[in-house]
Amino acid sequence: MGSVISARDLSLTFQTNDGPVHALKDVSLEIGKGEFVSFIGPSGCGKTTFLRCIAALEEPTGGSLTVNGMSADEARRARAYGYVFQAAGLYPWRTVGRNIALPLEIMGFSKAEQQERIGRVLDLVELSGFEKKFPWQLSGGMQQRASIARALAFDADILLMDEPFGALDEIVRDHLNEQVLALWRRTQKTIAFVTHSIDEAVFLSTKIVVMSPRPGRITDVIESPFPPERGLDVRETPEFIEIARRVREGLRAGTVDA
Repeated sequence: MGSVISARDLSLTFQTNDGPVHALKDVSLEIGKGEFVSFIGPSGCGKTTFLRCIAALEEPTGGSLTVNGMSADEARRARAYGYVFQAAGLYPWRTVGRNIALPLEIMGFSKAEQQERIGRVLDLVELSGFEKKFPWQLSGGMQQRASIARALAFDADILLMDEPFGALDEIVRDHLNEQVLALWRRTQKTIAFVTHSIDEAVFLSTKIVVMSPRPGRITDVIESPFPPERGLDVRETPEFIEIARRVREGLRAGTVDA
């Protein structure tokens, strides 16, 4: 089976008044269909930059990148992915339902199709019944679930998630980790997920990509042994503890090498 996302020797250098900034250097990675891949590393290591390259929000200065067999820009125009940011980014003057409907309106879906999709994705993120609420009437965790629902609304095969739970407290974050894992199992989408949390990366992923500080490079790729059906109690297992240790070692090694 071919890769959904394929990067070969990908590099990105920003030109600034203080000189060039090497955000990514020789990044090579294959992400297969239905994988849940987390990117972890210190601030400035290129995690978000790599995600933005996939989304054609940044243009690499070297190497190659394909998304669903297309260039990143072609994939963007084909609406191959949904993007979830750290901030929910919901419009406060629109209800939850109308926030979710926004990309569908832009894409020209009929009102009936919009309503069907809104109902379906609200059910997926366990927000059924909240369609007519405004964002300010929701908790932070519920707002992020609404943001995920919006990204799911046009049914793209790929979901890009940039630290979506980073600003939430630990209890809410744990709950949303379980929900996003259940969502992944139900939809079988390919997910690329940026995080600063080792436990989150190990719990969620089929593959963990460890990155070094600038210039951003991949220092390790760790395959998960856990079955798709798993709960938070997996974090107490020897396998989980060992993978978390390996991630920490990869982060330390990357810092030294940099």
